[in-house]
Amino acid sequence: MSEVTPRIPQATSKRLPLYYRFLKGFSNAGKRVSSSELSEVMKIDAATIRRDFSHFGALGRKGYGYDVDDLLHFFRQTLDQDEETDVALIGVGGLGSAFLKYNFQKTHNTRIVIAFDPKASKEGRIVSNIPVYHPDMMEEKLQEMGINIVILTVPANVAQDTADRLAEIEVKGILNFTPARLTVPDWMRVHTIDLSAELQTLIYFIKNDVKDSQL
Repeated sequence: MSEVTPRIPQATSKRLPLYYRFLKGFSNAGKRVSSSELSEVMKIDAATIRRDFSHFGALGRKGYGYDVDDLLHFFRQTLDQDEETDVALIGVGGLGSAFLKYNFQKTHNTRIVIAFDPKASKEGRIVSNIPVYHPDMMEEKLQEMGINIVILTVPANVAQDTADRLAEIEVKGILNFTPARLTVPDWMRVHTIDLSAELQTLIYFIKNDVKDSQL
């Protein structure tokens, strides 16, 4: 993904892929779309959509709406949708196996091309058409393939050690699905998705009737 200018709020940046995904659904429905129409299908407040779009300049006009083709072109360029990104998976347990089977089928520019798991041999084995190697081969294979983004689904007790190894070979980003809070160099970006914490948060909101349209 292209580097987003610092003035763009993080919450807005996280919504950009969602806008692109939903806008593709409008590409055959007409040439224009309003913030109200996007709000209805995305369940995001129309004012939030207009505010997000305003960070990128004049993407639309009042009373006219947004040109769908122009928006799709803008977000495709912003999100580097024309450039393929190869990703590695570390940890082929239950969640990791699901990732291999799914392999971002609806995201044509992103794909898992290699995986690592302690149960695999150094020679490797094939799972869902993806080669899986022993972690001892991790540094060699990642550098050989020039991979800079890794999905981490290992047990929490080995997550930090794995992150340290990735930092040593200057992997730029980790999508962390472990509950561990990773310590990494400033130049490395980590996005943590703690499924257990998200579920607990959902339960809390339900029990306390807390609503947030941006969740």
